[in-house]
Amino acid sequence: MNIFLYLDRNTWAHRLDPRTKIISALILFSLCLSFNHPLFLAVVAAGILGIAVCSGALPNFWRLRFLLVLLFLFSAVLWPFFVAGRTPLFTFGPMTVTRESLLYGLGMGLRLSSFVMTGLILLSTTRNEELTHGLIRLGIPYPVAFAFSTALRLIPTLAGAGATIIQAQVSRGLDLESGNVFIRMGKFIPQAVPLFIYAIRYTNLLAIALESRGFSPGAKRTFYYELRMGRRDYAAMIILTIAFAAALYLRLGLGLGAVIPGRL
Repeated sequence: MNIFLYLDRNTWAHRLDPRTKIISALILFSLCLSFNHPLFLAVVAAGILGIAVCSGALPNFWRLRFLLVLLFLFSAVLWPFFVAGRTPLFTFGPMTVTRESLLYGLGMGLRLSSFVMTGLILLSTTRNEELTHGLIRLGIPYPVAFAFSTALRLIPTLAGAGATIIQAQVSRGLDLESGNVFIRMGKFIPQAVPLFIYAIRYTNLLAIALESRGFSPGAKRTFYYELRMGRRDYAAMIILTIAFAAALYLRLGLGLGAVIPGRL
C-alpha cells in the first residue's frame, strides 16, 4: 500500500527547483482567489489539470478522486444557502437560493478543488527533503521548515498505521460491511484508540532519535545538495506571473470574473 504522494518521474516539473514549485503553487493559489465566477474558475482548473497531465501527477488525482468530487459537491450544495443574490430561483424553508448564489457555490467548489489539485501537483513532483530545503532557501526558519516536513511525513505514516489496524481487526472478525452508513462509521471509532497510542509512541521515538543525534534547531547548517535555478525555473515563474497579472486586470480593471463583486 503506497501511502506517499511523491511520484518518481522524469518530467519537466520534477526537474524544477523546489523554490520554483513552491512559489508557483502560491501563484496558482492566488490565481484561484482572483475570481468567483465558475466559468473563469473552470478555465483556471483546466489549466491546473493540464499542468498535472504534463507533470505526471494524474495517478494521485485518481487516487483522491472521491475527495475532489466530495469537496466540489459539498461546496456547490452548501454555499448557495448562505450567500444572498438578486435573482431568486426557489425557496427551501426560510432560505432562498438565487441564481448568483448558485453560480457562486459552483465557483467555490471549483476553487476548493483547484486548491487541492495544486497541492497534489506540488507533493507529486517534490520530495519531502527537497521541499524542506526549498523552504529554508526561501528564508523560512529551519524549525518551521522542519516541523512542516515532519508533519508531511507523519500524515502518511499515521494513515498507513490506521490501515494496518483496520486490516488486523478485520482479520479478527470485525464486520465493517453490514449496517447503514452511520453504524459502519461508528465501528471505526474504537479503532482510533490504538491509532492514538501509536501516534504518541511514534512522536516519543522521534524525539528520542532527534536528541540522540544532537539535534539543535538554531545550529548553522550546510547542505550537500545546493539548489540552483535555471532558465526553465525563471520561465515557469514568468509565465505564471503574467497569468496572475492578467487575472488581476480582468477582475480589478475590467470588473470581470465575479458573480458577486463584493465577495472574494
